[in-house]
Amino acid sequence: MAVFERAALAQLLKNGLTDLHLELKEAQQEQLLDYLALLHKWNHVYNLTSVRDPVQMMTLHLLDSLAAVPAFEGADNVLDVGAGGGLPGIVLAIARPDMTVSMIDTVHKKTAFLTQVKVELGLANVTVYTKKVQDLQVTQPFDVITSRAFADLSDFIEWSEHLLGEGGRFIALKGTAPQDERERLQERLQGHWTVQDLQALRVPGLEAERHLVFVQKTETV
Repeated sequence: MAVFERAALAQLLKNGLTDLHLELKEAQQEQLLDYLALLHKWNHVYNLTSVRDPVQMMTLHLLDSLAAVPAFEGADNVLDVGAGGGLPGIVLAIARPDMTVSMIDTVHKKTAFLTQVKVELGLANVTVYTKKVQDLQVTQPFDVITSRAFADLSDFIEWSEHLLGEGGRFIALKGTAPQDERERLQERLQGHWTVQDLQALRVPGLEAERHLVFVQKTETV
């Protein structure tokens, strides 16, 4: 990534953080730029994302993930399912260094990339798994399990609910508000899980719809 291009991306990031009312240290901003450079570099060989232009990557991937950061306030231990190229997992780990972030994907080349990012950026709060989430077992359950453009809500929850701690919740990053998915969630999982909230996100420089879907276990009377 050329020096002039990095400078332009740095300004785009600063403007986006201002619009999102997020305060990140200069070191964190540099880490995000380093991550973007790695994503752009590895994408040529590993096809991590269909987006090729770094400026579009900044808006469609980094700022899109940063817009969701406030939703994870209070979380200590987060799992990103179907992490792919590290969105939102890597962005969360950089923005919230106090939080432990685990990422899981079945594709070895993607988890190899995530491991490389962890090493090069010195992200001590990151753990990477290469396997199906259905097969993952952990000693410490997660506060929040998240995904971005991973699967239908019902599949996402059914496959990973064994990993969620008591009182925890799912946060799914979606495009348009998925009414059909929410209805299937109630039908397939027999009312055990409830869509607690649906929050529209505003991503700087992006006109397309973005939503967060919050799902928690249904309270029994």
